Amino acid sequence: MAPLQLKRMNGTVYVDCLIRQKKLVLTPEEWVRQHVLHYLIEKGVPKGLIASEVSLKYNERLKRADIVIYGRDQKPKFIVECKAADVQLSEAVFRQIASYNHTLQVEYLMMTNGMEHIYAHIDLESGKLEYLKNFPEELKL
Repeated sequence: MAPLQLKRMNGTVYVDCLIRQKKLVLTPEEWVRQHVLHYLIEKGVPKGLIASEVSLKYNERLKRADIVIYGRDQKPKFIVECKAADVQLSEAVFRQIASYNHTLQVEYLMMTNGMEHIYAHIDLESGKLEYLKNFPEELKL
């Protein structure tokens, strides 16, 4: 369990975001996102290469990827889609993260609801998708 910095103000609980350096309302999805951010840093991903709530355009619509990890070359490498703990990871969630990847073109995807984590690797040349059992230790930043 990550050491989240929480604060109650006017009956609302806020969390200090590690990446955005501001207080955010602690929704169930934000709880998962903040724990994932801590997890990524524990895995050795440099804080400076992680972005949260990344805006992008897909089919002329503005979208937001929950977490994007960039390489030292400033190219996106990994997308994380976070859902609240009571949301099942489904084909619809996969289509959502796949639509983000249509724009970002990363090699690694992660979907999580905080209880279950699904990892995948995409061969960018062939488009072949391979599900992984664990966090991709071979991730090159």
